[in-house]
Amino acid sequence: MAKAKPSRVTIALNRRARYDYFITDQLEAGIVLTGSEVKSLRNGRASIAESYATEKDGEIYLINAHIPEYGPANRFNHEPKRHRKLLLHRREINRIIGALQRKGVTLIPLELFFNDKGIAKLDLGLATGKKKHDKRETEKNRDWQRQKARIMADHS
Repeated sequence: MAKAKPSRVTIALNRRARYDYFITDQLEAGIVLTGSEVKSLRNGRASIAESYATEKDGEIYLINAHIPEYGPANRFNHEPKRHRKLLLHRREINRIIGALQRKGVTLIPLELFFNDKGIAKLDLGLATGKKKHDKRETEKNRDWQRQKARIMADHS
């Protein structure tokens, strides 16, 4: 019997996103990549920690995402931090542009992954920044959930 393929293979995760931002809406986008970028991603080497997405000429671009060069590609290699176009439906792009024009809304990448067909995708989140007291509240809730899990485990 054949093994079931995992539906999602995570390449890079933006761990600070949920700590620094309130995620109001989430969507999935394709990315325009070169061959050496895909090879580098297959090696599991990428970082979206300091990246963001923005609108330019009616299109959405991923800025500051780091995909390191792929060694064997030598002279056909890519620029590690180049701007990468994101593939979205026109109505999604229009909705995002409308949201970005509101004050304090940012488009941040949450996760870079390969879907079940082996295509590189990016989870994006429409987000608003958290204040310091909101971050403390998040930290408090996380600590309480951890303590609660320990207490429940001890009583079992």
